[in-house]
Amino acid sequence: MKRQLLNYETLLKVTNAISHSRDPEEVVLMAVESITHALDVKGCTIFLINRDTNELEVAATYGLSDEYINKGPLSALKSITEALSEGPVAIYDVSDDPRMQYPEAAVKEGIASILVVPIVIRDRTIGALRVYTAEPWEFTLDDVNFVQAMASMAGMAIDIAKYYKGLKDSIEILKTLRDPKTLKSRRRTPYEGVPKSFN
Repeated sequence: MKRQLLNYETLLKVTNAISHSRDPEEVVLMAVESITHALDVKGCTIFLINRDTNELEVAATYGLSDEYINKGPLSALKSITEALSEGPVAIYDVSDDPRMQYPEAAVKEGIASILVVPIVIRDRTIGALRVYTAEPWEFTLDDVNFVQAMASMAGMAIDIAKYYKGLKDSIEILKTLRDPKTLKSRRRTPYEGVPKSFN
């Protein structure tokens, strides 16, 4: 990670990359790639919380190997949990930090330091954004603020994309219901589903 002035140009570049898509999968892919390049780091991953399993599931990743990504389930209750409840967490040495769930895998991957920030939408934490460096890195307040701003934008983009996709799907369903070719077989009446004896 290069020490650099985080200026409006960098912010604009990442924001534009994130905002150009309305597909949730594409949004998160663009976000992690843009953040990795903007900060010149080893990689970046966006995790979303699965409320049923309490696991952090990879929504998108850039710069990391498949072996590292598939190292095992990541528990939202064990893996750097403070980032989900209290805010950003910076880990200087992944090999010697009790908050790491898979320290050996991180070292093998060539990861030295990690910055984790929560992704929050309307006061609800939906996941986390992690930035990985290949060299030990003491994250500055500027680094943390920038990554947190990126996480917020990624969260908003995911939220907007989900609404857009849901709206698009709803419109397609309505079009199908109103399709003249299928209208006769899909008629809706106030009495539909009511037993004939009550009609």
